[in-house]
Formats: sequence, C-alpha cells, structure tokens
Amino acid sequence: MNDMSRKTVVGVDVGGTFTDLFFLDEAAGTCGVAKVPSTKPDQSQGIRGGIAEGGVELGAIGTIVHGTTVGTNALLERNGARTGVITTTGFRDVLEMRRRDRPQTWGLWGSFDPVVPRDLRLEVDERVLADGSVHTPVDPEAVKAAAKTLLERGAESVCVFFVNAYANDANEKIALDAVKQVWPNPHVTASSVILPEIREFERGSTASLNAYLQPPVGNYLERLEDGLRGGGFGGQVLIVQSNGGVMSAEVARALPVRTALSGPAAGVIAGAYIAEAAGEPNIITCDMGGTSFDVSLVADGESALSAQTSIDFGMVVRTPMIEITTIGAGGGSIASVDRGGLLQVGPESAGSDPGPVCYGLGNKRPTVTDANVVMGRINAERPIGGKLARLDVEAAKEAIRVHVADPLGIEVMEAAEAIVRVANAKMAGAIRLVSIERGHDPKSFTAMPFGGGGALHTGALIKEVGLARALVPRYPGVTSALGCVIADMRHDRVQTLNTMLEDLDTAELNGIVAEIVAEAEGLLSGADVVFEGVERLVEFDMLYLGQTHTVSVPVSGAVEGGKAVLDTTKIRAAFEETYRATFGSLLEGIGIRVMNLRVAVIGKRPKFDLALLAPAAGGSDAASRTGERKIWFDGQWWDSPIYDRLSLPVGAEVPGPAVLEQADTTIIVDPDLKGTVDSYGNFVIARKG
Repeated sequence: MNDMSRKTVVGVDVGGTFTDLFFLDEAAGTCGVAKVPSTKPDQSQGIRGGIAEGGVELGAIGTIVHGTTVGTNALLERNGARTGVITTTGFRDVLEMRRRDRPQTWGLWGSFDPVVPRDLRLEVDERVLADGSVHTPVDPEAVKAAAKTLLERGAESVCVFFVNAYANDANEKIALDAVKQVWPNPHVTASSVILPEIREFERGSTASLNAYLQPPVGNYLERLEDGLRGGGFGGQVLIVQSNGGVMSAEVARALPVRTALSGPAAGVIAGAYIAEAAGEPNIITCDMGGTSFDVSLVADGESALSAQTSIDFGMVVRTPMIEITTIGAGGGSIASVDRGGLLQVGPESAGSDPGPVCYGLGNKRPTVTDANVVMGRINAERPIGGKLARLDVEAAKEAIRVHVADPLGIEVMEAAEAIVRVANAKMAGAIRLVSIERGHDPKSFTAMPFGGGGALHTGALIKEVGLARALVPRYPGVTSALGCVIADMRHDRVQTLNTMLEDLDTAELNGIVAEIVAEAEGLLSGADVVFEGVERLVEFDMLYLGQTHTVSVPVSGAVEGGKAVLDTTKIRAAFEETYRATFGSLLEGIGIRVMNLRVAVIGKRPKFDLALLAPAAGGSDAASRTGERKIWFDGQWWDSPIYDRLSLPVGAEVPGPAVLEQADTTIIVDPDLKGTVDSYGNFVIARKG
C-alpha cells in the first residue's frame, strides 16, 4: 500500500440538515464520527468544520470520499447553470415533448419547463441515419456561430445533442471540437459521450442535465479542494456516484449528472456491507434525515440498480443508479391540517435553517422532530449534532397546539402522536412499495434504519409492515458517511448495438468491450487509489422481436485475463436463463434482439473489519444505564430507562420500553419489543417472546 493508504480515510455525507463524517485509521485500529450542521449555500465549509470537530489534522488524511447533494439540489431547486443546446434541425423541442407524460396522473393540467429554455436551444443542419451512415455532414462554422449566439444570450455551459449520434458520433465529434474553439470554459457536453444509447429524449435529457450541472458542481469541488489544500490536505478527493461506486473529482467535474442521489446510495452500500457481516442477506435500508426518508431493498446481498430515474417530473437521468425510493418524511417535515380537515406531514421541510420549532431559530410550524421531542423520545437536554445546547419543548407544544391540536379538536399529546403516526404510515408505504409491490415478502427482510431519525421510528415500522426485525448500525447517524469509506470505484458505460442476436459480429463486439474496459481501467489507474482487485461486468439489454421492454442479461465470464470472450451461444444461454427466471417460460421460434451493451469496471477498494466498531470489553448493562424518563407510547406515558448505547456490551438485552442515546441518533425500543447487541455492536430489535 502507498503512503496515502496508510493515512486516515474520511467519509463525508452532506444532508439537508447535518453533515456526517466517518474517520477510519485502520493502521491504528481506530475510527471516529462527527456530526455538524450543514452549511448553505457552501457545503464545503461544513465539511471542513466537521473534520475539525473530529479532531483530525488535514495533513493526516489520505483520502476524502464525499457523497454530495450539490447536483441533486441544483436539479430540485432549478438553480443550475444557464445552459444552451445545439441540436439537429427539427429536434430543438425534444426536451419539452418528453414521453407525452403529464405532472398530474389523473388530471389534464400542469406544465413543465425544461431546464434549457427554447431560446437557448439552437439548431444546425446535420443528419446521421439510424444505421450510422452520415446523410448530412455538419458544418463546423455553423456550429461555431450557434455557440457564439448562446454565449451572447448568457449561456454558461453547452450541450451538443444530435439525433442518432449513438449509432455514429462523427458529426457530434466535429461539432464538439468546433464548440471548444469558441467556448471560454470547459463546460461542454456531447450526448454521445454521456450516453451513446438509442432514444432521443432520454439521451438529450441526460446530456443537457449534465451540462446544467457542470458549473455548480465544478465550482463546488474547486472550492472544496482549494479549502482543503489550503489547510494542508494533500490526498485524494473521491466523489460517490449514484450507482454506489466512487469516481475521482476530475471525472465528477466532467460527469456531474452521475452524482445525483449519491448520498443515499452510499447509505445502501454501507447497509449491505454491515448486514452481510451480521448474516442478514435481505435488508431494507431506511435512511431518515432532516428532509427525506430514503428506502432501498437489498436481496441476497445485492442492491438493485435502475437504468434511469426521474429526479423530478420531466427531469430524466439515464445512468445506472441504486434503486432508492424517496418521500418527504424527514425529521424536519412540517405537519399541518389541510382544508379538508386532514392531517398532513411533509413534503415541505424546515430543513436545518430554521429547523424544527424546538430549535428556536424562527420556525413556528411543527415538525416530526417537534412531535418526538414533545413525546419525550428525543432528549431535549442533549440534542444531536452539536448545534444547540437544548431544545425548547414548550415552544414545540405550542406550535402543535396551534397548528394541529386546535384545528382537529384534540389534546396536544394526541396531536403529537398523530403526527408521528402519519409520518410512520408514509414511511411504511414506501417500504411496501419496494418490497410487497415488487414481489418480496417483508417477513423475509430486516429493516436497517439509519440517518439521524431512522431509529426513532423502527418499532412502528416493524409492526406496521410485518418486517422480521431491525438491525440498527453502530453509528446510524453517519452510516452514509461510513458507506463512502467502503464504496468501490466504479465506471459504467453503455453502447447501443440494436441488432438481431444471429447477426451480432462477436469479433467487433469483443473489440468494443475491450476498448471500454481499457478506457475505464485507465480512469482507475489515474485516480491514484489502491485497489485489491478489478472486477469487469458485462450485461446486455435484450428482448424478443416485437417486444418493447428489455430485460437486463448479465453474462458471466465475459472477460477473462483482460480479454473479452463473448460469443452468441454464451449470450443466448444467458438471455434464456434470465428471461425464464423473470417470466417463467421462453417464446420459442421468435428472434432475439440485442439492444444495448453495458459494461461496468469496478476497482475493489480495501474494506475495513467491522469488528473495529464493536463495544469495548468489560462493559455491563447496569453501568450503561444513565437514567430514566417518561416516554409517550399508545396514548399513555411509560417510565423508560435510558442507556448510553455505545457502552452497552456485546450480548446486552434491553426490553422495551427503553431509550438508547448516542451522539448521532436516538434509538427507541417500543414496549412490546426488545433489543440485543450483536458482536459487531449492531443493535437488533425484535418482538418479545
């Protein structure tokens, strides 16, 4: 291992409310955590503050692995760069036409404005046919003129998007070179580089969103690196991708669209790793922060990848992403009574600024956190995150009375419990969506709650959804940051083939695979990161002739000794195995079409031993008990013991009701549940009896 690998590795996850950090010094056999308020608009300030809070010198850090929400926030808040598009004549409105969907499923109303306005979408004459032949060559001078017009209209970045460029990128390459001759910055995107895949809208949307994000993400990473290096940091900054892998900061500047949902993805990676060590192959991760509740399912140790997602209506990103369902049910989600007299929780959130009413920073509307404080579930004298000395319980009660209890004609405690119940119901619905509605039995899955608020609601979710149990990680409030530390470096590439299986030129195919693998391995070696090995995955999008939707077909043994060894027999066998497993039977006598090739090259980063997180020997249940307070459950107060979670020894049993407190979260054990500490320090919650 090189010098950098012997230094401390820091995982950083920036959320809407808190910035979480996990510090790993494996050589010394130590780890630590820090949780500080997120800083807006510049997240890098919070990161530097968190490193200082953790007591680690910047010069002692070898690698910082960062899950960022800069790109996601820019998309959701629509505050990315002013972006221009240069496209084929007749195709300037692809971004608006989309797939003829609408914002409101059950109504013919609503509107959608692309992130690139129409006056910044310019056309040039060029045409490549679907078979890849160039019908009309592009004129570089016309492209330069269009680029100059975009600059005059205030564009900061530009996307070149030509029809059928996936089949032949010659015209796009010429246009890209022409644009670069007049464009004053590096924020230039070509659709054939971002997504050389069939279907104009998805390719155009992904490429234009990449251009839209290049300036804000690039500027943020520059501020982050400058600030870190100014403080003595000399290591590597890696960025988590939405597929659960990481990439260098340089690649992230060029491909910022791959950072969307990177923080939640890191949490899923950590959840799968922790669960595997604990002997739990089937888990549902439940990440509850200040703004959202993110759910993902891991079956047989594998997280599910989706080929595309919609960040918001009409904003489609087609790049591999861990499947994550997000709802507005975080600790800061605001509770209100609508005009019909129904209690609503979220999606509007108080975030970190001003935060819940109990923070005393100006918000007057109650949140889920306020309800938990009023019910005694959160210790008002020891709030997590270090932002405040104490929480204002009376202010939270008054807000709940004014905005919920009085409008509904109920008492304050009933109203607080109702807020939590509604939030729990929304979370349970998200869990059912990723499990029951996709053919999985919740009784076969273990919940893994993390984030600052996940463990407060675990008991209700176990009972409401019918989950087997819950496994609360050692540091639930910083689990996504831990996931950053263990995530592998990964590069994905897709290439449309669009040919019948029997017509596939396997020699040409193996050449394409070899070229993609070599390019990705070059990116791995250029990142100056230590790997334990490199994994190469190949799969195809395939379907029977006449079908519309494809199935993803992984082909094992596609690359051997660095050489691609694919043939039609191997691909056909893999397709039939996948299709039969998915649909139960094959369609005999019908031709098979190969639509897309997908290649992933994964640099396996060293994993640390989770035994580092285990409690120190010699502790006792009695010594871990720090006091007692009343907690509201099911319409009444219960006397509940309070424990210092991190000092509970391996094998400790905690019957409910009980409260476990630590610096990054609070764990609630309901009266009809119990908890035990496993050999890795995880807290396992299950039904009594």
